[in-house]
Amino acid sequence: MAGRGEGPDFVEALARGLDVLTCFGADRPAMSLSEVAAAAGLARPTARRLLLTLEELGYVRSAGGVFSLTPRVLSLGMAYVGSLGLWDVARPHLEALVARTGESSSMAQLDGSDIVYVARVSVPKLIALRVDVGTRFPAVQTSQGKVLLAALPPEQLAATLAEPSRSGLPAPLRRTPEQLREELSEVRARGWALADEELAPGVRSVAVPVRDGEGAVRAAMNVTVHAAETSTERLLAEHLPRLLCTAGEVSADWTRWQSRPHVQVDRPRSAG
Repeated sequence: MAGRGEGPDFVEALARGLDVLTCFGADRPAMSLSEVAAAAGLARPTARRLLLTLEELGYVRSAGGVFSLTPRVLSLGMAYVGSLGLWDVARPHLEALVARTGESSSMAQLDGSDIVYVARVSVPKLIALRVDVGTRFPAVQTSQGKVLLAALPPEQLAATLAEPSRSGLPAPLRRTPEQLREELSEVRARGWALADEELAPGVRSVAVPVRDGEGAVRAAMNVTVHAAETSTERLLAEHLPRLLCTAGEVSADWTRWQSRPHVQVDRPRSAG
């Protein structure tokens, strides 16, 4: 996993440390030293030094020879979300949408061939997959992913789809390139995307784009329902219009947030 950089300033030790952090997941919440070394593709002594360093920094804890992440790791992802302003801007709108629909709503951005959730307001319903901020899914299997992929120029789309998924989920159902291009062209033209039990049985969702001040698609917002409770017809007739309205409000508020004046305050120098 490490050693991928080609630039003269690439820091391999940092890359290896990040590899150690990212080898943990829902399917591997706690691992022994040997398991971490194998998952990260590292020699045991290297993995041990990295784990002990991360433990000293507070990102990893150990007990009985088993290592696991600490909540401090959340600060890494939330720093990104906070820097965008997306969560602060989107939260009241997501909460209002969930109150009106009675269904969960999320926002996601594209990271390689996956989507990553950057905001979410959920309702307590039985669903086949657990979703939190930071959860990663293959883009082609999700409504939000289709919206984000549809916004890419052809060359960038091809390069994005060529990247392997890092979601840890089984490979998605194969579509021919022609089928995928046709579907994404339709998504681009109508302004929304549907995923009907493509990600998991019983999971049905519709998504729309969230745009920045220049009209570029920067994120996607969805409404997710249980297929046994909500038909596709109801999802599109009742929830989609509300979702489109909410996404427009979020886009407008986000544009205002991004255009706010920035003032830099110099810290006073200490005497001596």
